[in-house]
Amino acid sequence: MELTPGKLWGLRRMADANGIFKMTATDQRPPIKNPIKTHLGLDEAPWAEVARFKGLLVETLQAQSTAMLLDPHFAIPYAMDVLDPQKGLIVTLEDSIFTETPGGRLSSNIDDWSVAKIKRMGGDAVKVLAWYRPDADADVVRKQHDYVKRIGEDCATYDIPFLLEMLVYPLAKDAHQTRDYVEMKGKKSDDVLATVEEYAKPDYGVDVFKLESPVNAEDADGSAAVQAIFDEMGRLAGRPWVMLSAGAGKPEFRKVLEHAFAAGASGFLAGRAIWLDAFENYPDWAKIEADLRAGGAAYMADISRLADEQAAAWSGHACYGEGGATFKPADASFRHSYDAF
Repeated sequence: MELTPGKLWGLRRMADANGIFKMTATDQRPPIKNPIKTHLGLDEAPWAEVARFKGLLVETLQAQSTAMLLDPHFAIPYAMDVLDPQKGLIVTLEDSIFTETPGGRLSSNIDDWSVAKIKRMGGDAVKVLAWYRPDADADVVRKQHDYVKRIGEDCATYDIPFLLEMLVYPLAKDAHQTRDYVEMKGKKSDDVLATVEEYAKPDYGVDVFKLESPVNAEDADGSAAVQAIFDEMGRLAGRPWVMLSAGAGKPEFRKVLEHAFAAGASGFLAGRAIWLDAFENYPDWAKIEADLRAGGAAYMADISRLADEQAAAWSGHACYGEGGATFKPADASFRHSYDAF
């Protein structure tokens, strides 16, 4: 993989000085909106309530984060003025409302948002979640491939890192049906591995993978058999990758991270494992904030220490060759490549 200046700069902005990603996700929408509307007995969660919680996440957790993942609907308009400019800014592009068809799920962008808009507003990276099952209907699989390819092409055009998240989900034939943003019960490791293998192809232009555990979080037991699955996932990724928490509990996600770091992961981009316990205090805002500053911050410190000790620097990944991640303009094509701006 070759790094252009914009991608190199964005990746550096997301990591610490040692090349480790310690990133916090605040872009979740249904996992925050649904408990609020249920508690208030409303059909839709009030914008101000959702945004207020996201603002608290930025205020309380950014000090220990190398980058924050924000969404355009709530976190950006509410919390951009409190986000530390020394922190990396990752912006979510996909809409949380996906299309459910008999043959599988289809992803789409948030209305009126694009890679170009994220670049213009100063984002350091574009994050996209693509729901994916390799055994979905062929038309659904093709459309998801095309969707991700378009994002990758736009990220190349605007020279901004592309951070791709993939989640397997239940098809109509599966048990444990849910539309929630949670880890699929009984998911198959082969589905996760096949998904990583597909999107590791150069056609998609992915710079960093945000990956789910290839086994259910409660099964990440430290065994050699589980480690072998993580090792294979890291091999297939073929580029820097981080772990997502998918709503796993704190102890379970820490075990997942131990497996991931042993397999070459460069850090984490997590949300609910860090802050869900605090959010369960809603609508007691004082208690939410106190729990974020105590339990949330303590957990961030713990998994950050783990990453310092065990994670692999993204800049040293084998995909960049023997010299690591560096930018070496070869000729005048570097100047001309920026004419599109």
